[in-house]
Amino acid sequence: MKNVDDLIESAAELAARGLSKGEIADELNVSRETASWLVERSDATTQPSDRPQNGTASPSGPQDIHVDWSAIGRDSKRMSAIAEAMADMLAKHGEDVDLTIGIEKAGGPIATLVARELETDLGTYTPAKHQWEEGDIDELGGTFSRNFAGIRDRECYIVDDTITSGTTMRETIEAIRAEGGEPLACVVLADKQGVEELEGVPVYSLLQVISVGKEE
Repeated sequence: MKNVDDLIESAAELAARGLSKGEIADELNVSRETASWLVERSDATTQPSDRPQNGTASPSGPQDIHVDWSAIGRDSKRMSAIAEAMADMLAKHGEDVDLTIGIEKAGGPIATLVARELETDLGTYTPAKHQWEEGDIDELGGTFSRNFAGIRDRECYIVDDTITSGTTMRETIEAIRAEGGEPLACVVLADKQGVEELEGVPVYSLLQVISVGKEE
């Protein structure tokens, strides 16, 4: 994707396929607020003159950063190399951890490769945002897939592709603890917030994306 217009078109396509705004946020690696804005801008009644010009958001648009890592995701060799690097960042926490949790959707495939590198079991968590359209996300709940390993009071790692606000990662940490598990560390491809820890759990990232701009 080259600019905001491309993101708007992608949001329109995903919305037409029936994805919730939370799922669109996940697919485009943007915040839920940005996803809502993109869907609204893609509405058929929007006039071309109202669209962002030259690939930049209008002043009323959200402040966010889109991370496109599809050049990695489309190639299994590149994915394996990235997973090896992510696993290396987690390995410092010891050899006793036997479970890796991937946050769906994008975190699942990465976690699978990380788990293979670390020789752990694999679990997946679907966050509440996948059900989110509007309103308070706290009223929704996420789920662990029964098709993969359960928590069972185990120590574990958490893997995802990006951290945008940190809400999904916090939710996952809390969900694991509610099941009796203990997250020892989290790792992501890209972190838009520059966080070092969430809920007392260290967070590692291959890339930290920092927006540098002039405050209005």
